[in-house]
Amino acid sequence: MSKNLRGKFYHSVDAKGRLIVPAKLRDGLGTDFVMTRGIDNCIWLFSEEEWENFTERLGSLGNSKTKNRMVKRYFQSNAADCSIDSQGRTIIPADLREYVGIDKDVVIIGNGEKAEVWSAAAWQETEMDSEQTREEIKSLLEDSDLDF
Repeated sequence: MSKNLRGKFYHSVDAKGRLIVPAKLRDGLGTDFVMTRGIDNCIWLFSEEEWENFTERLGSLGNSKTKNRMVKRYFQSNAADCSIDSQGRTIIPADLREYVGIDKDVVIIGNGEKAEVWSAAAWQETEMDSEQTREEIKSLLEDSDLDF
């Protein structure tokens, strides 16, 4: 069973597109994992086990509806098998770096079953929206059955 990925880490990508994956996240991702486009202008990193779970859920969408096929293509066609080298680095494919605007500085966050890689600028914009986000989360929790 995969570990719960959590935390926030500031790193940079070198000229060859290599990123040091924080040790705390490597434990949960494993040495071989899957990277794909996320839906919030970030890259998602899944352990192999969580990728299988994710693709099973995608598979349950079926293929009869155009929207379902589009969703499956979005994630599957942009997925890359990745591994950690002996120095704790992985390569972010150029197309994924370009897609989310990563040139050097990144923020890597653990988000439960997956990790996310953000350009530092995009993450800063997301963080600047934190007051609005807090209010939205508060409202969602008030409307849910979760008890805190």
